[in-house]
Amino acid sequence: MQDLNKTPRTLVKDLKDKESVQSVFLVKEKNLGVGKTGKPFMSLVLGDNTGNIDGRVWDQVDEFSKEFDTGDVIQVKASVQVFQNRKQLIISKIARQELSSYQLSDFVMSSSKSPEDMFAELMIYAKEIQNEHIKMLVLSVLEDPEIKPMMFKAPAAKTIHHAWYGGLLEHILSIIKILKGLSEHYGFLNRDLLYFGAIFHDIGKLWELEYEHMFNYTSRGRLIGHMEIACELIDKKSNRIMGFPADLKDICKHIILSHHGKLEYGSPKRPKFIEAFLVAFVDDLDSKMSTLNSFITSERGSNEGWSRYNDLFERYFLLDDLKEKYK
Repeated sequence: MQDLNKTPRTLVKDLKDKESVQSVFLVKEKNLGVGKTGKPFMSLVLGDNTGNIDGRVWDQVDEFSKEFDTGDVIQVKASVQVFQNRKQLIISKIARQELSSYQLSDFVMSSSKSPEDMFAELMIYAKEIQNEHIKMLVLSVLEDPEIKPMMFKAPAAKTIHHAWYGGLLEHILSIIKILKGLSEHYGFLNRDLLYFGAIFHDIGKLWELEYEHMFNYTSRGRLIGHMEIACELIDKKSNRIMGFPADLKDICKHIILSHHGKLEYGSPKRPKFIEAFLVAFVDDLDSKMSTLNSFITSERGSNEGWSRYNDLFERYFLLDDLKEKYK
C-alpha cells in the first residue's frame, strides 16, 4: 500500500475548482471502464459527511484498483476540476486507510434533526392511535429495546432519498405529519391505519440495509426485501397480542405490500383500499421531495441558473431559491 503524508481533511463541501487536494474519503462506488482509445480508467464516487463527489483515475488504473474496494476509506492526492458544471477529482495517487483510524460519522451524512427528538415526537403520534390492537402492535415495535436504537441510525434508502443516518426516522415522521393533516381534511379516513402505514411501511429497512459501515443491502435484504421482513414482524408481534383480529392483520400487511403503489415499482400488490392508496401516495411524495431537494441543493453550488439534466425526473430545474426571492 502506498503511503501518503497525512494532512488535515478537506471536506467535499469545501473543494474548490483547480485546487490541489490531499484528503481522505469513503469509497461509495467503484467502476472500471475502457475509454474510446482502449485505455482503462476508473470512476469513483467518494464521500464524507458533507456530500459526495465523482472521482476519475486515468493513470496506473490496474495498480490502484487492486489497493481498495467499495466501502474502504482511501487517502487521495488529486486536483479539483469542473466538468459540465460539476466538480470532480482527478486522482493521481491512492492509499487505502484503516477504517479503525477514523470515525464512520466523518464519512456518512446524518439527519439535521436530533434522532432522540424525532423519536420522542413519533411516540406522541403512536400513542394517539385509538384502536387498541393497532396501538399495541405499533408500540411493541417502537419500544422494543433491540429495535429502538436501530431506528436512531437507519437510513430510509441506500442512495435515493433520506440516505443518511436517521433518515428512516425523518421519513416516517414527515409522512405521519402529512397524513395527520390529510386525515383531518378527509374525515372518512381511518387515521389509525394511516399512522400504522407511516410507521411500518419501511420498518423492514432496519434489516434490509446495512448501515454500521456504509449503506448497502444485507443478504436478507437482497433475498427477501423490506416488505416481507415487515410482514414477518407483524406476525411476530401480533401473535403476542391477545385477540388480534386475523382480518386486521391482513389489512396491515396489505398496506405494507402495496406501499410502492404499482407492480412495476416493486409492490406485489396494488393498493386496494383508500388508506393503503394514501400511504403509497404520500410515501412517494415525501421520497420525491427529499430526492429533489437534495439534488437542487447540491446543484446550487455550481452558481448556474439551471441544474444539469436530472435523469430520474427527466428535466432541468430552476435553481433560484423562490422562498427567499419572493418572501
